[in-house]
Formats: sequence, C-alpha cells, structure tokens
Amino acid sequence: MQVYPDRFTQSLRDGLKGCYLVFGDEPQQKFEILQALRTTAKQAGFEERTVLVADGEFSWSRLIDATQSMSLFAARQLIELELPTGKPGTEGAGILTELASTLSVDTLLIIHGPRIGKDVQKTKWFKALDATGVFTLCYPLEGNQLHKWIQQRLQGEGFQFTPASVKLIADFSEGNLMAAAQEIEKLSLAYPDKQLNEERLASALVDQSRFNVFQLVDIMLQGDRNRCVKILQRLESEGIEPNIIIWALIREWQTLWKLNHLQQTGQTITWPRLGIWKNRQGYYQQAMQRLSKNELTAIGEQLSEADLLFKQTTVIRPYIKLCHLCLLFTGVPLAHMAFAESADLS
Repeated sequence: MQVYPDRFTQSLRDGLKGCYLVFGDEPQQKFEILQALRTTAKQAGFEERTVLVADGEFSWSRLIDATQSMSLFAARQLIELELPTGKPGTEGAGILTELASTLSVDTLLIIHGPRIGKDVQKTKWFKALDATGVFTLCYPLEGNQLHKWIQQRLQGEGFQFTPASVKLIADFSEGNLMAAAQEIEKLSLAYPDKQLNEERLASALVDQSRFNVFQLVDIMLQGDRNRCVKILQRLESEGIEPNIIIWALIREWQTLWKLNHLQQTGQTITWPRLGIWKNRQGYYQQAMQRLSKNELTAIGEQLSEADLLFKQTTVIRPYIKLCHLCLLFTGVPLAHMAFAESADLS
C-alpha cells in the first residue's frame, strides 16, 4: 500500500505494519519518515535495532540470520536494510520475496534506498513486501506541492502567515527542502510571537536554493524564463562545469528534433522508446508547441558553435552564453542576436 510522505506520520497512528519500503532522492522527507518509524517502533517495544547495507560485499545470509535471531535483552527487533542502488540483485530479490511471508510479528523490516522507477515497483520482491506493508516515495517538491509543504510546516509551528510569506520561503529554499525546514526552525526561535510577514522574512532568510542540471532542463522545456535564469545563476555560483550543461542542452535538442520529425511526418510518438517517461512528457509537448522546425534548426547551430567554442577556447563568462542558449529553448527570439560576455544574468 502506498502512503504519500505528507500523510505518513498520520498513517502510523493506525498501527505499525510488518514492512516499510522508503525510497527517493529527497533527503528531508526521507529522514523524517525514517525517524518517525524508529520512534514509533521503539514506543511499540522494538528495542533492538540492526542496520544492514546491501553493498557489493554484503552477504544476504546476514539478513536471514537477523530475522531469525532473538536477543536475550529485547523481545522485538527493528531491522533496517539499505539498498544503495535501489535493487537487491537476483539473490537478494529471492530472499526478500521469501521473507515477505515469513516475517515474525516481533520483527519490523525497513528497506530504504534512492529513487526507483516502475520497473522496481513491479518486481516480485517489491510486490510481496508491499502486500504486507507500506511503501512511500520521497521525491523533490516543486510548485504547489512545495507551497503546501511549507504551509503545513508553518502551521505545525503555530505561525500566523500570509500567502506571500509562503512564496518567499519557497523562492529562497527551492530545490532544498532541508534548508526550508531549517529556516522555519530558525524563524520559530527568532519570532516567538509567531507572526510572519514579508519584511521579517526578507531580513531573516538566507538564500539556500539548490538546483541541478536536470531541474534546469525541465524548467527550460516548460518555457519558464525567469526560473531558468535563476537556476543558471545558482549553478554558476556552485561552480558547475559549463560543458556539463552544454551536454545536457545538446541531448534535449536531439530529443526535440526527433519529436519534431515524428510529428511532421505523422508518425506515432512512442515516448518510452525515446527514454521519456510519463511525468516528463508534458514538458516536451510544451516545447514542441513553442518551437518550430526552423527555430530548432537555429538552436542546433548555436549549440554546435557553443560546444566548439567551449572546447577550443577559454570563455570568460560561459554562463552568459548558456543563458542565451537556454532562452532560445524557452522561445525568446535571440537566434540572430550576438551575446555579450560582460552582460549580467540578472
């Protein structure tokens, strides 16, 4: 049974299940869920805790031994198994499938790892454990989801606040939920009267946005120019190598070129064959509606020139050119406009 992160703590009030599967690449939600499980388990009498990591040197017999051994000092035990790759391998899959039907009521099994796809969720071992327990997926929050999370956090701290205050916190911490949680904790200490407004926030918040190249690409495909420039500024401040971004832009251009060709020739678009899963298909559809074949041709030429330029010479302000390229993808008519390295991204 799937339980979403924002409802996980509430679900624990209905009692513990035999197994929990916690996966995702959003550290704050994941940390809080695991902590909530540990606390609830301890309150329920699971005094002994065993931590296992299924890395390359891991022996699956250790998991079997842990589930079969009983401590002299604790009648119930909590076993945490980390899957660093999100997959247990053939041997591990078989053992986990078998454990699903043999777990004792005095053993609580928590399995956690990085982001997983539908392929993992459809495996026999995952389904077997899910049938006896709960799984939750912790993915980065954006837009309305992020705003809702901040609102709930502020309400939990007893704050009185405005929608503008929520937006300001989101802008300052976007891409870094852990930073948002820390800032709200600081605000609770700084303003014991629990009254928040934009003026107070502006003086108290520290800009801790964290982005990666993949977020940049998604925002660019959606055509959000302001956020695109903001992410570029953040990537530049974090010292991300410009060639990494060029590589990502070229890859996205190649995908859009294929999609445009399929569309122009009346062929059916088979998204999975292009490596585009359902949650990102809308981004490409927006870009296809926005960019004509001629515009894609012009972008391709600009990308080739930039790629050659970055490889052969030292560009003083490469992020100015990267901004120029990203804005082309968003539909800004800059194809025939020269860029100035001394320009300000803001």
